[in-house]
Amino acid sequence: MGRTEYYYDPEAPKANTLIPASNLLVVNDAGEILLQRRRDTGQWALPGGAQDIGETAAECAVRECQEETGILAEITGFLGVYTNPHHIVAYSDGEIRQQYENTYIGRPVRGEPTVNDGADGVQWVASDCLDQLDIHQSMRQQIGDYLSGTYPFLG
Repeated sequence: MGRTEYYYDPEAPKANTLIPASNLLVVNDAGEILLQRRRDTGQWALPGGAQDIGETAAECAVRECQEETGILAEITGFLGVYTNPHHIVAYSDGEIRQQYENTYIGRPVRGEPTVNDGADGVQWVASDCLDQLDIHQSMRQQIGDYLSGTYPFLG
């Protein structure tokens, strides 16, 4: 399914859904951040996705991380809730979502970065290398909040 992201774009379509999603910002012992390159946008992002019925937001973050990166991680903290009515994601099936993400902080437990159907790249990235990657502004905000120690909780 294709997707188009709109960020503070006056031409963005009007949202028709608001789906809870969770991200997991995983940091290894070297201080590197786990990122995946999404096949649908080509941009680097934190692992994350839509919450399933029957799971908590934290369980969603852990599941999505393992599915999307091959890394099983445990949650060590909470970064914040990121909900921006000016960040719209339009899918080819007609769904148009307004951003709503709970972002957790975690550490790896086991596994190796592994590509999959949703990501054609998965790697640990040092903070001084982030500017070399195409990272969506919403992900940059979350990573920046973590690196600066600014945990907004309600973003």
